[in-house]
Amino acid sequence: MNSNNQIEEIDITTVKKRSLLGVVSLVSRSFLIQVIAFASNLFLTIFLDPKTFGIFFLVSASINIFRYFSDIGLAAALIQKKEKLTDEDLKTTFTIQQILVVLLLIIIFSLSSLFKKFYGFDQSALFLFYSLAICFFLSSLKTIPSVLLERSLKFNLLIIPQILETLVYNLIVVILAWRGFGVNSFTFAVLAQAVVGLVAMYIISPWKIGYGFSKEPLKRLLKFGIPYQANTFIAAAKDDLMTIVLGKIIGTQGLGYLGWAKKWAEIPLRFFMDNVSKVVFPAFSRMQTEKEHLTRAVEKTIFFLSFLTFPILTGCSVLASDMVKIIPRYTKWEPALLALYLYCFNSAWASISTSMTNLLNAIGKIKLTFKLMIMWLVLTWILMPFLGIKFGYNGVALASAIISLSSIVAIYFARKYVAFNLFEYAVKPLAASLLMGLTLYFAKPFVVNLQLSIILRIILGLFSYLLYSYLLLGDRLFKDISKIRNEFKK
Repeated sequence: MNSNNQIEEIDITTVKKRSLLGVVSLVSRSFLIQVIAFASNLFLTIFLDPKTFGIFFLVSASINIFRYFSDIGLAAALIQKKEKLTDEDLKTTFTIQQILVVLLLIIIFSLSSLFKKFYGFDQSALFLFYSLAICFFLSSLKTIPSVLLERSLKFNLLIIPQILETLVYNLIVVILAWRGFGVNSFTFAVLAQAVVGLVAMYIISPWKIGYGFSKEPLKRLLKFGIPYQANTFIAAAKDDLMTIVLGKIIGTQGLGYLGWAKKWAEIPLRFFMDNVSKVVFPAFSRMQTEKEHLTRAVEKTIFFLSFLTFPILTGCSVLASDMVKIIPRYTKWEPALLALYLYCFNSAWASISTSMTNLLNAIGKIKLTFKLMIMWLVLTWILMPFLGIKFGYNGVALASAIISLSSIVAIYFARKYVAFNLFEYAVKPLAASLLMGLTLYFAKPFVVNLQLSIILRIILGLFSYLLYSYLLLGDRLFKDISKIRNEFKK
């Protein structure tokens, strides 16, 4: 199919409808993904030790550093562009990206032996390094088909390759971990995932691969792309590069504890925030000249994320110390409980701050988000190594919680451009979540059996949260839920 036939432009009414349907579709259809990922993570943390987890997080972070150099922000620029996309835009972006990817792969393979020697890794860790590099290349081939779907807000189709990737990866990694393959479990799983994802993407969104170079489209795209990619590279330096450094400071076992805590604390973010973020950036970009529509969209986004993520994070914090005792082989993760609590605090802030940076990027305030990223980068590189050396992996988690408080700055600047109501849409769901947490905490002594206690308190948490939410939000809570259900039916 010719790529020109797929470059679709849509009006504000379509944007609003597809945005809502996009969020609902992604969340509902990704429910399967998250259930699989949840079960997989549970099994992996039973079958594998913290050190093996630490190796995987460390190697993954190393490859992720190179990903941020792979398209210099051109893909994001295609999504954000106000004007209609042209075939020249797509081919120029694809050509530049593939040149960069090949150059980066040469660097990656050249550094592999140095990486192995620096961390004292065995051959299995090196094979994982190679496999992730190959996946990096395969992933780059999906960029243009993915951009075409995102720009048209067709997230109901975009989710299909993700479902297939998740099924393949988690099935293979769990079976191999169970059979004692250790680090090699990840190696075979990520390769299979990349191949399946690539084939599925081109079936869903066929794009005839074409190479070309046009100077004028490139200049226009780079105007947004370079600052945007500078922000993402700072994010890489803040997260992935720091992971590489921490691997030397706290060791792979400490990194494994941190990875376990972070992964569980970020489950609601992966389930809700990631899906919402995929929709809101292109949607906010389309609404940037319609301030009233944009304000309402921002408020709905904040409310959706707050209402769903805050109670999960609160419940996780209250119940975690009991849940790690259910399975005998799971008690090895008890040393990471404090880190889990701190990362839950961090995730609560992240659910709001990510929406703020998406908003600022969408309305073209890319230089402002660049300054915010610099602030977070500096705080990360000051606090994490210092507290990591002083208190080990728990010190790193503490630093993460302290840094998350600076999200107030992002909220302040976002409200200067879009006057959304934060109290009504974020503070009230937070209050309902905290009240639910207190209810769960004081209900613990009434049931002696541990398993039964956890099940009953989860049920109690659900009903108490809905009750507190109704008392604080009133009938508007059910009106919003009804509106989403009706739009989805249409």
